[in-house]
Amino acid sequence: MADGAKLRTVADVMSYPVVTATATDTIADVAERMVQHQVGAVVVVEETRPVGIFTERDNVRFAASGADPAATKVTEWMTENPDTVEPDVEVVEAFKSLAERKYRHIPVVKDGELVGIVSMRDIIKISLIMPIEQPGTAVPKGLEGVVVAETTIGDVRGLEGFYHYRQYNAVDLAEKRTLEDVWHLIYRGYLPSAAERKDFADEIAPLRVVPEEVKELLPSIAKSREHFVPLDALRTAYSFTASVLDFRPWLDIEPDELVANGMRTCAVIPTLLVALYRLNKGLEPIDPSPDLGYAANYLYMMTGEVPTPEYARAIEQYLVSTIDHGFNSSTFTARVITSTGADLGSAVVGAIGALSGPLHGGAPSRALDMLDAIGEPGNADEWLRNAISGGERLMGFGHRVYKTDDPRSLMLRGVAERLGGDRVDFAKHVEKRAVEILAELKPDRKLYANVEFYAGVVMDMCGVPREMFTPTFASSRVIGWTAHIIEQAGDNRLIRPGALYSGPEPPQPVPDLA
Repeated sequence: MADGAKLRTVADVMSYPVVTATATDTIADVAERMVQHQVGAVVVVEETRPVGIFTERDNVRFAASGADPAATKVTEWMTENPDTVEPDVEVVEAFKSLAERKYRHIPVVKDGELVGIVSMRDIIKISLIMPIEQPGTAVPKGLEGVVVAETTIGDVRGLEGFYHYRQYNAVDLAEKRTLEDVWHLIYRGYLPSAAERKDFADEIAPLRVVPEEVKELLPSIAKSREHFVPLDALRTAYSFTASVLDFRPWLDIEPDELVANGMRTCAVIPTLLVALYRLNKGLEPIDPSPDLGYAANYLYMMTGEVPTPEYARAIEQYLVSTIDHGFNSSTFTARVITSTGADLGSAVVGAIGALSGPLHGGAPSRALDMLDAIGEPGNADEWLRNAISGGERLMGFGHRVYKTDDPRSLMLRGVAERLGGDRVDFAKHVEKRAVEILAELKPDRKLYANVEFYAGVVMDMCGVPREMFTPTFASSRVIGWTAHIIEQAGDNRLIRPGALYSGPEPPQPVPDLA
C-alpha cells in the first residue's frame, strides 16, 4: 500500500456474533440455524473455543448420504480443528489462506476464544472498495488463486479432485442423468421431473434450426480457407447468427430475453458446428432430428446415421462432464465481456476465441496423437522416458487446478472401459506407465491424466473425427458459458482490474524532435 493508506485487517471485515453449535447438536439443528440466520457456516464450540466448522458444502455432502439429519450429530460431519485466523491479520493474508486452501469461511480467534468469522464474501466486498490504484499485494501471474466473483453455478475443488454443478456432484450427474436434465439444472436451478424433461426437450427442438439467412452463408464460411479450423468457422457463423437473431446488449433488454438468447445459442451451436464440418468435406448438412436427444442428434447430424445407444450415451456423458468447470479461461472471458453490458452473442464469440487456444481446449486430439506416436504397449516406457527427460509436455496429463486424479478422467476411463477394445487397454497402459515414470523422474510434480486423455479415446471410438474434438467440447461448454453470462448480468459490476506498472519511472521529459 502507498504511504498513509490504511491496511485493512480481519477485524474490519469479520462477521460477529458467530452462529455456533455444540457437540450435542444434530445436523437438523444446525441446518435450521443456518437457514434462520442466513449464514454459510456454523462454528462448533466447546465453551468459547472452536473445535469444528460445519458449512453448506458439508450439508450438501450429508444430504447425499441419505442419513437422518435428526439422528446425526454435527460432530460426525464437521471439519475438526479448523484453521483459524487472528483478528489483527491483514485482509490480504486472510485472502491467501482462503484461496490456497479452497475455504469459504475461517473462524477468527483471539487468545483461544472465538471472536468472529471471516468469509470469502466479506473479503470480496472489501476488494470492491479498496482503491485500485493502491494494490495491497502483487497479483499472481495468471490470476492463480484470485477470486473475482461469486457464482451459484458450480465450483472446482482441485485438492479433493471434485467439482460440482450447483449442489450436485458433476460426475454423478454424468453417470445418472441426460444432458437435457443437466442443462435444465444449470439454467433453472433444479433437476426436472420426467414431465418437465419432456417439456424442456420439446422447447429445445425447434431452437436447433439454423436461420435461413445463415444457412446461405455457411458454404462460403466452410470453404473460406485452405485449412479448415472448425472453431474459427464457428466463431464467424455464430457471430452472424447472433446478428440475424438480433441479440442486443443485455442492458437494453429484459432478463427473459437474455435467457431466450442463451437457450437459442446452446441449441443452435451443435447444428452450426456439424453443418460447417460436413460442408467442408463436400457433404450436405443434415437437419436436426426432433426425435433424438442432444448427444444422439449431434452424432446423427455429423455422420448421417442414427448412433447406437452405447455411442450416444458415451458422448452424452462426455458432454455432461464438460458443461462447466469453474472460472476457466473461456468462462472468465465471457463474464468480462458481459460485464460491459454487451450482447450475449459477443460474449460467446469471445469465449470461443479463448477456447481455441491449445492451452485451454486443444488437447484431446493431441493426446490421441501421442498414443499414435507411441504405437504399441512395448514402446511406451522408452517413448515416455525420452519425452519426460527431454522436457516435453505429455498431452493429456496435468491440470492447472487438480493436484490429484481429475474426476472427469476417471469417469471417462469407465466409459472407455464400457466400450472396450484394444485401444482402451493400450490407453490404460500408457496412463499407468506415464504416472509411474513421472513419479520416478519428476518426484516433485504430481501429474495425473486429465479429461482430455480419455476424452480423445472415447470420441474416437464413437466416430467423432479428431478435428471436431475441441468443437465438441464447445458444443456443451456453451451451456456453462451462457449460464455465467446470465448470472453476471443479474448482479453486474464492470470487471476492470488494475495492473502493476513495471516500466521506466514516469514522468520523464519528452525529448524535443532533433
